[in-house]
This record gives sequence, structure tokens and C-alpha cells, in this order.
Amino acid sequence: MGYVEELRAVVGHRPLILVGSVVVIVDEEGRLLLEERKFPEGLWGLPGGLMELGESTEDTAKREVMEETGLAIDELKLINVYSGPKHFVVAKNGDEFYVVTTAYYSNKFHGELIVDQKESLSFKFFGPDKLPDRLVGSHRVVIEDYLNNSNHSVRIIVTK
Repeated sequence: MGYVEELRAVVGHRPLILVGSVVVIVDEEGRLLLEERKFPEGLWGLPGGLMELGESTEDTAKREVMEETGLAIDELKLINVYSGPKHFVVAKNGDEFYVVTTAYYSNKFHGELIVDQKESLSFKFFGPDKLPDRLVGSHRVVIEDYLNNSNHSVRIIVTK
């Protein structure tokens, strides 16, 4: 049983604060990697997930990307941290939580893209102007912030 499941066994459906990380992974053509999720089916989002005890947000981002995609991230750059009332979620089972999400981007990664059948249906790189309509709302905000950020270089580097 993981950390969140252990907490839920104690507090039931009461609101929790959960911390997670997502990563905008950018290939050499400037396309963004999105995950077609199993739950809810057909919804696209960024790779990422919830923090485990003792992890930093960077560790969480790298672990989740590796687990979900098979890719190792060589470098992370901060996009933003998202929190507050707009990030309150009620799951289908009634669990309530506020999410604090640290969003990163990386254009330095390596490995072979492998779909984790437990969480994902597929992965695909999308051009910034060709994102799918069915996109996790909070992830759309992260992507827009990434695309609007003038501090990142337009030069894309992929390490082998």
C-alpha cells in the first residue's frame, strides 16, 4: 500500500493536500509528449504523479516519467508551482484533495518510450498548435505557461 492509500485508510474521504509533479517533455522538433490515459479513458495529459515520502519534487518528476514512459530525464527546468482553490478535486470514489503541482519541462532525456499498461493507453508527441481537445484542464494551463515562457531556449537538445 502506498502513502496516499495509507492516509486514506486513516482519514477516509476528508480533504488532503497532495503534492505531485508533471513534466512537459519536448523532442528535437519542439513537439510535446502527451499520455493518453486509461482513467478517465481517452483523456490526454502530461506524464507525472504524486510524491512519495522522502522525495523532492524533482525526484517525483523523474521517477514518474520513468515509470510511465521508460524515459530518463537528464535535466529539469521549472515552469511553475500550481496550488489553491482551483486545484481542489473530488474523485469518483468521493476522496477529496487539494493538489500542489510542480511543473517542469525537459528537452534532455534518453531511453526508449514504453507504455505502462496499468496507467496509459498510448503516448504521442504533438506539435504545440495540434494539441488534442480532450486534455486534462490543469495540464493545458501548464502547457500554455510553458509555451508563453520567454525564458526557455528555443534550441531543443536530446541526449542519447
